[in-house]
Amino acid sequence: MKNIERSKPVLVSGASGYLAGWIIRKLLEEGLHVHATVRDLQDEVRLAHLKALASALPGDIAFFRADLLKEGSFDEAMQECELVFHTASPFIYTVKDAQRDLIDPALQGTRNVFGSVDRSPSVKRVVLTSSVAAIVGDAADLTKLPDNTADENSWNHSSSPDHQPYSYSKTVAEKAAWEINRRQDRWDLVVMNPSLVVGPSLNMHPTSESFNLIRQLGDGKMKAGLPDFRIGMVDVRDAALAHYRAGFTPEAEGRHIVSEGTHSFMDLAIMLREAFGDEFPFPRRILPKPVVWLMAPLAGLKRKMISRNVGYPYLLDNTKSIRALQMTYHPVRQAVIDMFAQITAHEQGDKPQVRSVD
Repeated sequence: MKNIERSKPVLVSGASGYLAGWIIRKLLEEGLHVHATVRDLQDEVRLAHLKALASALPGDIAFFRADLLKEGSFDEAMQECELVFHTASPFIYTVKDAQRDLIDPALQGTRNVFGSVDRSPSVKRVVLTSSVAAIVGDAADLTKLPDNTADENSWNHSSSPDHQPYSYSKTVAEKAAWEINRRQDRWDLVVMNPSLVVGPSLNMHPTSESFNLIRQLGDGKMKAGLPDFRIGMVDVRDAALAHYRAGFTPEAEGRHIVSEGTHSFMDLAIMLREAFGDEFPFPRRILPKPVVWLMAPLAGLKRKMISRNVGYPYLLDNTKSIRALQMTYHPVRQAVIDMFAQITAHEQGDKPQVRSVD
């Protein structure tokens, strides 16, 4: 059980990221001093929103250059910090080299950040952004669990560098974090396992894969129909609040599924059609699984992924985060609408009219 001194700086890795921006906003609202690590201190496109937040909110921010693949890169930023939020890790599905683009940054990055933690005597707690991908690899895996539902005791055993490499990267990175944590007793580790994070970005150039999914629901690429995919989802603002509470709740421990609930791709299309009408070509039908399986390679998807995920239920038990972190999750409907409105406003140069739907 760790009490964090609020007068000390708080480190956030991957500060220009989608979720990290909302975590930093919360920290600044609370008047805290943030040490923000980024890859490029000269990239004003990715830093401007953080600087604007710091000028408008009670807290302040200092930027540090850090490279996930460089040992010792986080040492300077971690000085005097008692609390570290390690959010930096790529969230992309389509890669040319999974080892280089996903696994190495996630795994080696975790080892390098935690190496700096071990060398920083001030650190008392690390809050790691993992993922439900480290808990569930394929939806088919849930059929082996009681009530077809995963909780914090579940681990992803089905992903590999060749099958669901993103999920594999999150799994090996979290396991490495727990292994390093067990070697010492000075700092504790609290892990956040969010489902798909949705909602508006504070950075107008987000790279999170969730933006690609929401964009494709309305850009015509899925107009012919949707696969029967189901996925856990959470509002980015709730995910950020869960991280904050994990950092400053002394009793917080272990893993936490951070998820509002499960939604199908068609659920999302219906939410968007209700808000935007026929202004965009939102899908209206679910494609038969055999058709999705047959066409998968044309869409850059592997048939094994289709076989093990389309048509299966996807259930997550978020009881622990509700109890331990006092979370009250907001329905993701408004987050999805806000997200799509932001995407289209940025790409079209104006804001579509969003009707209020009760």
